[in-house]
Amino acid sequence: MITCPWCGTNYATFQPNCQNCGGPLPFSPEQAPPALEESFPKPPPAPRSISNNYVWRLLSSDGGAVAAFVFLLLGAIFTFVGLILTVVIITAFVGIPFAVLGIIFLAVGGGVGRSRYQATQRIVEVLRTGEAAEGQIVNVEENLYVSVNQRHPWTIMYQFRVGGQDREGRVTTLNVPGISLRPGKQAWVLYLPEAPEHNVLYPHP
Repeated sequence: MITCPWCGTNYATFQPNCQNCGGPLPFSPEQAPPALEESFPKPPPAPRSISNNYVWRLLSSDGGAVAAFVFLLLGAIFTFVGLILTVVIITAFVGIPFAVLGIIFLAVGGGVGRSRYQATQRIVEVLRTGEAAEGQIVNVEENLYVSVNQRHPWTIMYQFRVGGQDREGRVTTLNVPGISLRPGKQAWVLYLPEAPEHNVLYPHP
C-alpha cells in the first residue's frame, strides 16, 4: 500500500503522481529505485573533456544572460539613435537623453553579461575538474514569471555531503526535468575541493 504524503490518498500499486492532488508518490520498499551506482553512471575522473563552446550553450539558456543581451541590444540602438539625432540632425534636446539612456542600458547589460559569463565559466570548470559526491534532489520548481524563448526556467535544488558537512546547490535550466530529477531522487554532484560552494549536478541538465 502506498500513501500519498500530500493528501493521504492510498494506492495499491505504484504510480509516479497522485491522481487526486498531482503530488509525487514515494516508492514502496519493494519498488525502490536501484542504488545510485546502478542507476547513474559515476562521473569519469578529472580532467573531463568539456568543449569551450559549452559555455555559449549554457549562456543561450541562461535567463540572466539573455536579459543582458537584450539590454546590450537596446543600449546599442538607443546610443546610435541618440548620436544621430545629436550630431547629424542637430536636435541635442532629444538626442542626448537617447544617448544617455543607451549608455545606461549598455552598462547594465555589460555588467550582467560579464557576471553571467564568469558564472558559466565556473560551471564548466567544475564539470572539468570537480570531485564527485553522492547527492539527492530536494526540490524542483518552475518559474512561471520568467519566459525565455517561450519556455519557463526550472530551478533544481539538491543536497550533498562533503567532509562531514551538508552542502546545498541549485541549477537553473530551460529543459523540463525528467523523472531522474524528481525530488527524492539520487544524483551525482561535482564540486571544487578547495571551494565546495561551487558545485553542479552531473550530468548538467
